[in-house]
Amino acid sequence: MKDRRNDKDRGRRKKDQTILNSDVLRIDEVRCMEEDGTQHGIISSREALEIAESKGLDLVLIAPDAKPPVAKIMDYGKFKYQAEKKKKEAKKKQKKIEVKEIKLSVKIADNDINYKVKHAREFLESGKHVKFRVFLRGREMQNPQAGVEVLNRVWPMVEDIATKEHEPKFEGRYVNMYTVPKKDKEK
Repeated sequence: MKDRRNDKDRGRRKKDQTILNSDVLRIDEVRCMEEDGTQHGIISSREALEIAESKGLDLVLIAPDAKPPVAKIMDYGKFKYQAEKKKKEAKKKQKKIEVKEIKLSVKIADNDINYKVKHAREFLESGKHVKFRVFLRGREMQNPQAGVEVLNRVWPMVEDIATKEHEPKFEGRYVNMYTVPKKDKEK
């Protein structure tokens, strides 16, 4: 029958592979420290676990590859909560770049190009990046320069509000051109 002790006694291995509490006992000696920086020196892992339990905290192995391994006495739940909070805060401050794709073909008519460029201009004005793609079918693969020519017809229609990230380039069955909004338009 399994021993049913509480989590602190049992020692648990989290999803992030952090070694906690009684799992640390597999190591003979650890360099032990506390959250506030107090050093206990090199002591047996059993003694370190007793100190942690007497304070109602967790013993967390923070540097298992060090000689001797380093363990810290801390409130692991609080530590994980604060780490998640920092991660979410950093994620909020990130600017997410949205890329819109405009598909064209070699045999596209001028009015179709104008229609698609109108949408591309709307995307660029709203701060999104636009990727123009010309799909090459069958024998069109023999002359990928035709796809580049279509993109060269499109570029003058958007160059006043966009910057070309790179020249049209051939990738598989596509000829791609990546454009980003000009900096002064974003502000």
